Amino acid sequence: MGPTERYAEIVKAFVGKRGVSAESGRGFGSSALKIDNRIFAMLASGDQFVVKLPRQRVDALVAAGEGERFDPRRNGKLMKEWFVVGPRREVRWLPLAQEAFEFARTKRD
Repeated sequence: MGPTERYAEIVKAFVGKRGVSAESGRGFGSSALKIDNRIFAMLASGDQFVVKLPRQRVDALVAAGEGERFDPRRNGKLMKEWFVVGPRREVRWLPLAQEAFEFARTKRD
């Protein structure tokens, strides 16, 4: 199963939850899961699964070799609360998406 199909399964798991929407298209966040219009997970550059998590959690995941910080422009400006799940870690997509969903829910105004 490729990244697009795997991401579609993640979308199915979240669409229908209160406040969640899914968008697809081009550009940053165009293939994204949102809660109250805030992205919590997305498929970037066609094959990178990216989630928004607390900075400390991203630090721990990076230190454990699970992936890397997100660099959307590929210019070295890393986003502190955004994590790219590493290659061959597809089994982590759903649990990390769930973490990102919970994190985004706690940031609701």
